[in-house]
Amino acid sequence: MFSLVLLMMALVAGLVLVPLGLPGLWVMLGATLVYWLAVPAGSVGLVTLLVVSALVAVAEVVEFTVAGRYARQYGGSRRASWGAVLGGLVGAVVGVPVPVLGSMLGAFAGAFAGALVAEFTVPQERRGVPLTVAKGALVGRVVAAALKVGFGLAIVVWVAAAALVGRWSGTG
Repeated sequence: MFSLVLLMMALVAGLVLVPLGLPGLWVMLGATLVYWLAVPAGSVGLVTLLVVSALVAVAEVVEFTVAGRYARQYGGSRRASWGAVLGGLVGAVVGVPVPVLGSMLGAFAGAFAGALVAEFTVPQERRGVPLTVAKGALVGRVVAAALKVGFGLAIVVWVAAAALVGRWSGTG
């Protein structure tokens, strides 16, 4: 029972980290792996571990591509799209030293700045409105963060259900 409580606490802690731009999904995956290894007759099986791994991988890809897609939707060039993706990555890394919100705010600012700077490098006759494009990248980054929280909720539900159903059925 204690191991199940620890698993749930780790899942909730991971979920809290996600909107802050911290590696909460990876914490959730790690907690699931540790539970799977520590409770051999446990209810969290290999299928659950593989599903959680896939969800984490997809969420990471989605997080950094959505900003680029939004930059394009707001009239930006392919270059602005890449600028938003790369700017978001750089911003997240640069923001890490700032406690709590640094990486999230850094990713937002980076996506905006990356799209803005990249759009200015496009010839004027093919260029979108740089501030509009950058705003689109920022909106996309916010949407991406919300989607990542959704992935985190799905992981919590999946792992909690697997652990609880297995415990109730006598396998955990």
